[in-house]
Amino acid sequence: MKSSIHTDHTLIIDELETSIKSHDLDSIFGFLPKGSYLVGGFIRDIILGRKTEKVDVDIVVPLNAIEIGKKIAENIGSKLIILDEKREVVRIILNHIYIDIANQVSSTIEGDLYSRDFSINSIAFLFDKNCLFDPLNGIEDLEISMLRTHSENNLLNDPLRILRCFRFVSELNFKIDLRLVDFIKKNKGNLYLVSKERITYEIQKIVNGANALDAVLLIKKLDIFDTENLFEDSFFLDLEKINYEELDQEEKDKYLPSFFIAQILDVVTLEKLQFSKADIAKTKLLRKWHFFLKNKNISQLDELDRFKLHQELEMFLPSFIFYLPQNLQLDWLHRWRDNNDKLFHPSNLVNGDVIKKNLEIKDGPILGELLQYLSKELAYKRLNNFDEAIYKAKQWIEQNAPKCD
Repeated sequence: MKSSIHTDHTLIIDELETSIKSHDLDSIFGFLPKGSYLVGGFIRDIILGRKTEKVDVDIVVPLNAIEIGKKIAENIGSKLIILDEKREVVRIILNHIYIDIANQVSSTIEGDLYSRDFSINSIAFLFDKNCLFDPLNGIEDLEISMLRTHSENNLLNDPLRILRCFRFVSELNFKIDLRLVDFIKKNKGNLYLVSKERITYEIQKIVNGANALDAVLLIKKLDIFDTENLFEDSFFLDLEKINYEELDQEEKDKYLPSFFIAQILDVVTLEKLQFSKADIAKTKLLRKWHFFLKNKNISQLDELDRFKLHQELEMFLPSFIFYLPQNLQLDWLHRWRDNNDKLFHPSNLVNGDVIKKNLEIKDGPILGELLQYLSKELAYKRLNNFDEAIYKAKQWIEQNAPKCD
């Protein structure tokens, strides 16, 4: 839930000045030329009463952004990164504060603000006049939690802004203006003009937001990633019918993002977007066991299949429980929460080195199979201590090790 919103300009300016001083930005701003102004997320978050670990400060100067950035960086002993040499956009990183400085691209401040992505990011604080300038009524849109754009061309100039709409839904619980929704439907294909890394970063932000479910539902409704006609459609669940309250808050934060990613992107798209190997592997395993259980009732699984399921899904089982029959979900969660449950958390009483030392067996497939067998025996409570493990290992080797004439 958002904090109370400041809509009185005097109060907003007071909060701005307090924040500027608390982040030691006033000395940096002293290097800015006449006609400079502050804009974007820094102002937006102050109006929303939102605090973030990383502070993004966007400054627009009339000319010579690179030269000004270099001067500031030299004086505060900070690193300067040139983000766009042609358009003169630079970044200064000061601890957790990211300061971006860019040239004004239009002949007027109003023209510049009209070219920004959304009205809520088009509120400027003019240093010279010590006042706010809000030609697109961004403050009012913040008050009613509405995402609007002045011009659809502003989004086409950087199609990632289409995806960023859902990030505002996820992180700030915003509604999207209906005209903007229509635009998204018609232009979602332009997303693929954006670099894979930027799309992946934005998706991660979306699935980790406080209102990720609402954003994911909207992404699915508008079919942003064209997954509607996949032959594996049985994998995509009705997200509105799921009881997420079975997970505690820590589990939601940790495991729902993986679940949501698997609900909006298929494996091929994950690979195209160059998601991490871990994200791709999780989705593959979620799909594998979902389709396995579509063809075979859980109660009909033999011991080995059930053991393998828990072995492969152990580290992120809460991401999988919504694919289970509802009457099993809570029981599986309770058992998974018990770290001593050896079926849900497969382990072993002995390791490979101990086996090799006691039974004179070498590294290789046989050793791996033996350790797997012992772990399964422990999971099904047929093994209680070290001596039993060694005894069972000897028996298994006699029955399974290749015989030499």
